[in-house]
Amino acid sequence: MADKRLAFLGLGVMGYPMAGHLARAGHALTVYNRTPAKASKWVAAHDGRSAATPADAARGADVVLMCVGNDDDVRAVATGEAGALAAMAPGSILVDHTTASALVARELHDAATAKGVGFLDAPVSGGQAGAENGKLTVMVGGDAKTFASAEPILATYARAVTLVGGPGSGQLTKMVNQICIAGLVQALSEGINFATQAGLDVERVLEVIGKGAAQSWQMENRGKTMLADKFDFGFAVDWMRKDLSICLAEARANGAALPVTAVVDQFYGAIQARGGGRWDTSSLIRLLRESP
Repeated sequence: MADKRLAFLGLGVMGYPMAGHLARAGHALTVYNRTPAKASKWVAAHDGRSAATPADAARGADVVLMCVGNDDDVRAVATGEAGALAAMAPGSILVDHTTASALVARELHDAATAKGVGFLDAPVSGGQAGAENGKLTVMVGGDAKTFASAEPILATYARAVTLVGGPGSGQLTKMVNQICIAGLVQALSEGINFATQAGLDVERVLEVIGKGAAQSWQMENRGKTMLADKFDFGFAVDWMRKDLSICLAEARANGAALPVTAVVDQFYGAIQARGGGRWDTSSLIRLLRESP
């Protein structure tokens, strides 16, 4: 698969290392970033070249991958006047790793199909550490033939790549992921705060219950840092609120009840009001520590 010509659009905290894995795997890679200095830095660290626009990066590519900020960014980078689809050839594939709405995923699928281009909505889970270590989980929406062609490339930076359904299904699955995380982090915050107030050895408590039914990735990876009140890393509250807004909007459309998610979203709003928009999502515990 190293003979594929690839483009990667968006070199943020996730895209930068993901593109790096592709370059190290031997792919011919062209990158684009809205801030050119970031693209220049990436090129200096890896084999490849940078382009001035998404279309310039995508021209001649077999597979174009993107990881940007939100629905508006997805539309601008993929379907704008100088967007990737303007230059992509029939038979090529566009993969969107952005966490965005199912609506925009279906829009891109339709726009790509009209040009004879395959499309996959493929949001990821695993955070910055997962991207850097090549251990992301990729949840994919699209058709089986397009997925089969792209899966070996996605596996370059993933521990699991799974086709979960048709167009938009990847984004819907990522919403389920974020809904579950929101409830878990709040519960873990309450549990740690309760143990502290009860005068327990909290590290020992976490060690014990981490071997039972309460075990979770959040407990294993965030329990000790929450106890130490360290939040200057990880998945930012601002990003989580963006994701939860997508979940809540989808729930309003499909009729699903998300009472806990809605409450936790407001808790994250309170963290933002305290200047913690860039803190890790586990910072929810600070609200409990500050309660009278």
